Amino acid sequence: MRDYISLGQTPPNEECIQVGAPNYRIRAIQECKKYIEVIRKMLGPEPEGAKLDIKACDHELGVYYDVVCYYDDENKVAAEYAFNCEANGPQTWDL
Repeated sequence: MRDYISLGQTPPNEECIQVGAPNYRIRAIQECKKYIEVIRKMLGPEPEGAKLDIKACDHELGVYYDVVCYYDDENKVAAEYAFNCEANGPQTWDL
């Protein structure tokens, strides 16, 4: 079964563009793409059964964007990668 872990829009110790800011959608997606690149640089590419992606999420203030790691919960390697992204992913942009 396919599941996912939410990782946020940017590394936890970095500021992110806020919903409602000018050009939010464009800037948020750029941040998410950069975050995915940094995760891959730090933890390596996703194994089969896992995928880093950007998810649009509904919120009372509008749509916000989040980096998620989709994974096949029946694939141990994929699940471990997803949980590793959450537990040991980059905390800042700098590695």
